[in-house]
Amino acid sequence: MPQKISISQDTRGIATVTLRRPEKGNALDRETLALLRDAFDRLGADEHTRVIVLRGDGKHFCSGADVSGGIRDDEPQRADAAVDAVCERLNTLAKPTVAVVHGACIGAGLGLAAGCDTLLATPDTFFAIPEVRLGFPPAALTPIFMQAFGARFLRRYLLSGERFDAATAYRAGFIHSIHAPAAMDAAVAEVADAFLRAGPSAFANGKALLHRLAAGSANEDLHGLHAHSIASAEAREGLASFKEKRHPGWYLPLGD
Repeated sequence: MPQKISISQDTRGIATVTLRRPEKGNALDRETLALLRDAFDRLGADEHTRVIVLRGDGKHFCSGADVSGGIRDDEPQRADAAVDAVCERLNTLAKPTVAVVHGACIGAGLGLAAGCDTLLATPDTFFAIPEVRLGFPPAALTPIFMQAFGARFLRRYLLSGERFDAATAYRAGFIHSIHAPAAMDAAVAEVADAFLRAGPSAFANGKALLHRLAAGSANEDLHGLHAHSIASAEAREGLASFKEKRHPGWYLPLGD
């Protein structure tokens, strides 16, 4: 039986996780969700992994949760919880994540894309949060959607379930950039290289801080956090590399 996801990693620590159910529009069934959860856990804990890129094989990035096999009355809630757990794990990974989307990016697939730090899309990409058309709101994923879009956008598209295109998502600030398919690999390489230049601990601490502030934390000692961070070994190396006009120790240039 073909694997439902694949994982590859290059010598610079850029890992690519690819959804591989093209015949199903890369819809997420329970096995795929379990594989993604294990992949994110493993890559998140691997010190050699520096950046994680998420892609979809075939015509679509991800057409959402796989409900084609029939769902018992008690299964939607469990499926929703499984999707939420995977998307939230991706959302909080202490490593840079890049989603590369094309074709359909719907429902749970949109949750995966929203959980990534950077989103690159092709012009043909279309999005939807269609759960209300099935009779229920996407309650578990709404916090991730709120961070990615904001309430005003969701009051139309989450509450109507209608599709929106890449240009609309770009204007909303959800997509960072749009690229023709032939130019996408170069765009991914540029973004990944930018993340590789960031100190790993500085990135992880900065991402965690953004999540706390988004959650409304009012107790952040930002001055104390800055003073602690700038005294770290990583900061000393970063400042020294800047003064000495060289790459910091954590950055591996392409071709080295």
